[in-house]
Amino acid sequence: MGATLGDPTDDDEYGETHEINVTPFIDVMLVLLIIFMVAAPLSTVDLPIDLPTSAATPQKKPDKPTYVTIKPDLAVFLNEQPVKRVDLVRTLDAVPEGGKDRRVFLRADRAVPYGELMAILEILRAGGYVRVALVALEGVPAGPIAAGPLGTIP
Repeated sequence: MGATLGDPTDDDEYGETHEINVTPFIDVMLVLLIIFMVAAPLSTVDLPIDLPTSAATPQKKPDKPTYVTIKPDLAVFLNEQPVKRVDLVRTLDAVPEGGKDRRVFLRADRAVPYGELMAILEILRAGGYVRVALVALEGVPAGPIAAGPLGTIP
């Protein structure tokens, strides 16, 4: 269904066409797609730690999660920035997204002693951050889990 403007008997082949050229638009969209495909994997936390595995069903993560990481040398990181334990709550308060009611994801290396993990949890709880999620790798733990006395896991 087309329409011509002007004299229908005009045989000018190079006259104005009233169509939208979508090729530049598609080119821009493809460039933006490539940029987002490259940038998306870079937006995750990239601190190398050996996480334990878990058989629990994975939960949905928010768009901009807040990670607190404990490395094997007991260094504490907020997202990818090193932070002192005494400054952890103050640094979390300075992050603009969320507030005290946001979920904080706690990642700890397998070699971190349980007491150190609990110390960070206590710092977060004392600072008002009670919505803490522990991060583990998806999958079944290696080897059988033997029950100890009274059905507790050793």
